[in-house]
Amino acid sequence: MHRRASGFTLLEVLLVMLLIAAMSVLAAAAVTGGFAGMRMRADAKEIAAQLRYTRAQAISTGRPQRFVIDPGAHVWSAPDNRKGDIPKQISVTFTGAREVQPQRGQGAILFFPDGASTGGRVQLASKKAAWNVDVAWLTGEVKLKRGEVAP
Repeated sequence: MHRRASGFTLLEVLLVMLLIAAMSVLAAAAVTGGFAGMRMRADAKEIAAQLRYTRAQAISTGRPQRFVIDPGAHVWSAPDNRKGDIPKQISVTFTGAREVQPQRGQGAILFFPDGASTGGRVQLASKKAAWNVDVAWLTGEVKLKRGEVAP
């Protein structure tokens, strides 16, 4: 009499692995807000990187440098002709010093040769998620963090 070995078949193992992978993808999408949330975070990271670049340029050149954002047009610009756009489905809000605004409706953060800045915040929001890019006026430090959507 042959005894059958106990254990799992290859098909059973593959099926369980497939179910675990599918649940992981769904959980990751729920936590990050899906692909739109990942895109918004990537855009916020890009803006933070360009603000840091603008600060570094002010320090290295010894001249004030300006980062400009136009929330209505969903575009930004930084020194050395760096430009970028933000998808229209993402809401853009700028809070900062009115005195350095290049034009009505645009916002700007001015960085000084000592690293300080005029400070400000760029918020990207979509549905219930938001990312804030904050610039400290005294130190010019740029921070990226999750935010809350204003009602």
